[in-house]
Amino acid sequence: MKRIFALLLCVCMALTAVTGCNTQEGVYIPTGGELVYDPSENPGQQETTDESFALAYYPDRPVNPYSCMDPTNRMLFSLLYQGLFAVDQKYNVTPMLCSSYSRSADMCSYTFRLEAATFSDGTAVTVEDVAASLNAAKTSSYYGGRFQHVTSISVLADTVVIKLDTPCGNLPLLLDVPIVKAAEVKAAQPLGTGPYVLDSAAQGNWLRRRQDWWCKATVPVTTSFISLITADGAKDIRDQFEYGTVSLVCADPVAEDYADYRYDHELWGCETGIFMYLVCNSRSKLFSNKTVRAALTHAMDRDALVQNHFRGLARSATLPASPQSPWYSQSLAENYGYDKQVFADAVAALPEAERTVKILINKEDQLKYEVALSIADMLEECGLTVTIQQESGDNYIEHLRWGSYDLYLAQTKLSANMDLSAFFMTGGGLSYGGLANASVYALCQGALADSGNYAALHKRIMDDAWLCPLLFRSYGVYAARGVVTNLAPARDAVLFYTTGKSMEDAFVKN
Repeated sequence: MKRIFALLLCVCMALTAVTGCNTQEGVYIPTGGELVYDPSENPGQQETTDESFALAYYPDRPVNPYSCMDPTNRMLFSLLYQGLFAVDQKYNVTPMLCSSYSRSADMCSYTFRLEAATFSDGTAVTVEDVAASLNAAKTSSYYGGRFQHVTSISVLADTVVIKLDTPCGNLPLLLDVPIVKAAEVKAAQPLGTGPYVLDSAAQGNWLRRRQDWWCKATVPVTTSFISLITADGAKDIRDQFEYGTVSLVCADPVAEDYADYRYDHELWGCETGIFMYLVCNSRSKLFSNKTVRAALTHAMDRDALVQNHFRGLARSATLPASPQSPWYSQSLAENYGYDKQVFADAVAALPEAERTVKILINKEDQLKYEVALSIADMLEECGLTVTIQQESGDNYIEHLRWGSYDLYLAQTKLSANMDLSAFFMTGGGLSYGGLANASVYALCQGALADSGNYAALHKRIMDDAWLCPLLFRSYGVYAARGVVTNLAPARDAVLFYTTGKSMEDAFVKN
């Protein structure tokens, strides 16, 4: 009955329209399995054929890409907005609003030209719109971290120019930021250049397919109208999905209000960039012992953490980069994988009095407490006595600053180029525990300039062993069975698509 009601509702909306025409990204103080289906194993274009296709929507929360943190509303963005570039699930980049680009010889300056694109009201996208959008993103909580090396974003004639404080060979990877009108960067529902536009009326809200869309790309969703079902919390979305009213859902499987999806459905993991890790305190007597410190990575059963605490919606990471990214070397990672006997042997060589460890976590983060308990069990199996120290607010920050712990457990959202600068630069926002190191920071800069240097950076980090990677978190994308096929959710683009243009087509050598 619910499915019939949803279908009738969508048809009514279509007739009315025709006749009436955080997880946040950035450097911030750390607080606080395997995918069910890997779309890379069966790539292809998914299509929707049922005109009753519907998505959940919070009308009282913003649909502004720079202020919205909610994954439910953000799922709409890949249909409403476009960036200069698009980034797929494997961190490959393709041009979108950018027609061509060039960079300076020192890779500290980029110049971008635009496609003849239009917003949903038919007005042309200008370089002023792009510059205003990127500057708004630069100061936002969600996108701000990716711009940490950007010193200016400006307009020069008919181009947008971005300048950086360090050479960067892959800046386009960070420029999938949605572009809106310059006058609407603070609007609750700014217009975009995507294939759909958000309509509202007394009868409800829906997405309407643009007939005048500037781009002829094949979009994952093919329906003329997409019903937007008003949501009243995670449980309500789950119920609407299981009644058949909502077709596709994006949810954080470890959110406090997460509601478990119990009935028949298809499930995909969607990368978030949220990186969970341990840091050894350089002042710790235990971990100043490099043999013990270097063996710590072998004590971490990362797969167990993924399955037990993230419902399988995370990826084990032995190196400090997403395993989905092209810079993750599986052969290098195997040198630092799970083998608890290695750590047990290192602990056994210590005097009895030194076999204790204190793990610091944020008291306000229940997830980290549960993960810390599992880590404590792993360390105790290897012969240590473990205490979990919970602090909150200013006390937590003070303990980080003064190093009154042996390990701390934290997470941050890395930018798409897996930049680790904030961990190792002097005064970096993530350089607690004595991580700041000029030579490692230089390796970070080298990796930004030339992605071929990531292996050297990761090897140095793992050999120094002050930072112990654990995993990268994912969102869950739930679909009614058969509604979509070959879905390939990308970071910040659940309904990902491309124009088919390559980076080689767009790059102009100076």
